[in-house]
Amino acid sequence: MSLVENGTVNTDGFSIGAACCRKMEPKNSVEPSRYFLWKGLLDRGLAALMLIPGIPMIGLSIMLTRLTSKGPGIYSQTRVGKGGRIFTMYKIRTMRVDAEAETGPAWTRQDDDRITPIGRLLRKTYLDEFPQLFNVLRGEMSLIGPRPERPEFVALLSEAVPGYLDRITVKPGITGLAQINLEPDVDFESVHRKLVLDTEYIKRATVFVDVRVLLCTSLRLLGCRAEWAKRATRLHRDVPRLSTCASPGEDADAPESSVPPTAKALSSQIPGRNGGKNGSRSGNLRWLRHSQANTAGDTAEAIVSKPR
Repeated sequence: MSLVENGTVNTDGFSIGAACCRKMEPKNSVEPSRYFLWKGLLDRGLAALMLIPGIPMIGLSIMLTRLTSKGPGIYSQTRVGKGGRIFTMYKIRTMRVDAEAETGPAWTRQDDDRITPIGRLLRKTYLDEFPQLFNVLRGEMSLIGPRPERPEFVALLSEAVPGYLDRITVKPGITGLAQINLEPDVDFESVHRKLVLDTEYIKRATVFVDVRVLLCTSLRLLGCRAEWAKRATRLHRDVPRLSTCASPGEDADAPESSVPPTAKALSSQIPGRNGGKNGSRSGNLRWLRHSQANTAGDTAEAIVSKPR
């Protein structure tokens, strides 16, 4: 299903307008590397090989998850793929089953008490992502690429972060240049910083880059320090904070006034973003909708709605 099919798409109670998947202004558009023309074949071949040792690891992870907490071992979630197409992504469950019962769709906090003890281990070793190899075989994902976001947040992020939808010009990935360099998204500023690296990858992807990203991810999985793994594979990237971070394709040394005001304003309003307990992925969709409405009129309310 495409987000732009028949004008709107309703997924899990959310109505997302076709406008959120419009082609962005030319200054923010990204021309994917020609490597993406045949990258899918390589992805599927490597995913099939990785599932040989991966299936026993998935089975063990599911068993440990079910033995240590109530609920299923596999967790499925709707995500937005290439061109705005909706697909179901699979992961090993790392949170308790009622994780979003009170908040609704929410980003994960850094010290999130919803994560189970075995879930923390699975997240640290990336074993919870292994079932996504089946998504790669089905052609919904790539091994390397921007992380797929939930449709509940895509409409908001596409309004707040200029060029955000350029990420969906290619298939989303299990790992990627942004994922190995930056922490999970906690606010609009972190989304903007990741977009810088996602844009770099989309424009400059090659087989050599993919091999290095896979090697770096493998080193992390084996317990190597993140900084050492990034420098050993020459993938270390420093991305400026939002106050000095230009939009994708613009000069990173441009004055602060060039920073998109909507994203900057929303980022500065997020509670606890300077280190408070609730600053990490503070998120409840109701708060995001409220902030977006205050900053950009009633746009978000018109795009995203869900009965509470």
